Amino acid sequence: MFLILKFGGTSVGSAQRIKDLVNITVNSTPKIVVLSAMSGTTNALFDICQKLNEQDVNKATDLINELKEKYTHVISELFKTNDGLNIATQLLNTHFTFMLSFTLDVFTKNEEKVILAQGELLSTALFHFYLKESGISSEIIPALNFMKLNENEEPDSDYIEKYLKEELNKHPTQKLFITQGYICRNVFGEIDNLKRGGSDYSASIIGAAVNSQEIQIWTDIDGMHNNDPRIVNKTHPINKLSFDEAAELAYFGAKILHPTCILPAKKKNIPVRLKNTLQPEAQGTLISNLISNIGIKAVAAKDGITAINIKSDRMLLAHGFLRAIFEIFERYKTPIDMICTSEVAVSLTIDNNSYLKEIVSELKEIATVEIDENQTIICVVGQLPKETAGFGYIVLKALKDIPLRMVSYGGSPNNISVLVNSYFKKQALEALNSHLFNYN
Repeated sequence: MFLILKFGGTSVGSAQRIKDLVNITVNSTPKIVVLSAMSGTTNALFDICQKLNEQDVNKATDLINELKEKYTHVISELFKTNDGLNIATQLLNTHFTFMLSFTLDVFTKNEEKVILAQGELLSTALFHFYLKESGISSEIIPALNFMKLNENEEPDSDYIEKYLKEELNKHPTQKLFITQGYICRNVFGEIDNLKRGGSDYSASIIGAAVNSQEIQIWTDIDGMHNNDPRIVNKTHPINKLSFDEAAELAYFGAKILHPTCILPAKKKNIPVRLKNTLQPEAQGTLISNLISNIGIKAVAAKDGITAINIKSDRMLLAHGFLRAIFEIFERYKTPIDMICTSEVAVSLTIDNNSYLKEIVSELKEIATVEIDENQTIICVVGQLPKETAGFGYIVLKALKDIPLRMVSYGGSPNNISVLVNSYFKKQALEALNSHLFNYN
């Protein structure tokens, strides 16, 4: 049974970081290692694509050459033999010559996905070559040979399981496999991706496909913390979380884990462990189907929220009013995060403003509409059963000095959410850290 290890961009962000992976990945346990692109690479590739879309060929060429220089420096530190350095140099020449070829013609959206795939293809090949130079046996199983989306742009589970196992069966005695996170093919067979943070999703999908014993997500922080360590001074890692608690935290802003990562593992009941490549001995966070103790575990914040207040022109919520509202959001495929209702109004939040103008235009045909942008959802997560009193009081008491735009409690036994103006985000997180976790 395979162990799945996914390493993020910072874990492969330098020659030394790549070397350090050997101590974690090389032992007798069969493994599939899923790699992200080196840190900074995906952003650089997005910038290149933007310049190509703008037909700024000279700037795109400069950015491609700058990225190649970065990788040239990395391989000069990573490889110590002439053979290793030569094969790595050939790899860079092939990939960057390929990228430069896109400056010679009209650039399309499909070609953008091809360029964005280069980061993962490079990181996996370099790690494989380094293992080979070090005398360690491994095999690359290309994600583009098995990772595929269906017509709904969701992972095609049956296809993935079938063709992943075919790739693994080509090397029956091999115990260490390397593959790419993030990248895949769409239903037409074109190169596509699982969107930002998709390497977590790749690892979870692969783990489910092979019924892994455990999925490990390795980053540069020792597990999921009780609060955002970038904003508040004192935090601590959480030893154990349920799948539902982890999903709430990931969706509402905990950056260590992509929200989509939880579902495939939960469906197959495969534990997910969050680990730190800089402190591999640290316990990290174990996410499983075991229900943890009652109480508040952590706080997360999600920025970029827009609140929409919809007031019925008829002064009462007539039959069908809510349905009409939801149908508008459904037509524009815009998810709703929070919702609160009163006798005459509905307030809700969205995190995607792509169709805000169109949505508001349709809503105004049936209601009066007000918009508040620059909002933040603060989410308090734990085992918070409705029959246990006090949790709502504790949270609201901690936030007594902060204006609350919305409060959501009762929809989930794992979540109490409030909406605040983003100006109050730091103050809110600090207040919760002090009152809920006794950090002053």
